Amino acid sequence: MRLPVLRLEGARRGTAMRVGIGYDSHRFAAGRRLILGGVEIPFEQGLAGHSDADAVAHAVTDAILGAAALGDIGTHFPPSDPQWRDADSIGLLREAVRLVEATNYQVVNVDVTVICEAPRIGPYIGAMRERLAAAIGIGPSHVSVKGKTNEGMGWIGRREGIAAMAVALVDTIDG
Repeated sequence: MRLPVLRLEGARRGTAMRVGIGYDSHRFAAGRRLILGGVEIPFEQGLAGHSDADAVAHAVTDAILGAAALGDIGTHFPPSDPQWRDADSIGLLREAVRLVEATNYQVVNVDVTVICEAPRIGPYIGAMRERLAAAIGIGPSHVSVKGKTNEGMGWIGRREGIAAMAVALVDTIDG
């Protein structure tokens, strides 16, 4: 049995929900603060990057921009531009949300997975959810953050850095 091909202009009638996926990774670097989801986490190393290297905020930013088909974080905040040097990634996330809202979309929810062997992020998940939610303009109950290890495998398993993946759902502002 062959399924019919749907030819819709835009989304289905009554909804314009869209999903975006984001990913970011950074290697550890001495002499830097470790910022994840806008929260400073006590650790002997931070993450290398042009901005504050907040892999969680970067993945969420990419997911939100992607859901609205607005490119990625590098398109809007290129590392080649000195104005973004040591930038607060929560501020970049706020700006990305503003860009998405200008296209008549709003963020519905975000789900994030942080992959690292160390540090343990469990004690900081609540604070990350609060910071991300405040930047996005949604309630913390609409932001999920989970921590996973890489079971000792690969560059993450060797404790060389951290990766984060995020999914964001957006819908039209007028619903």
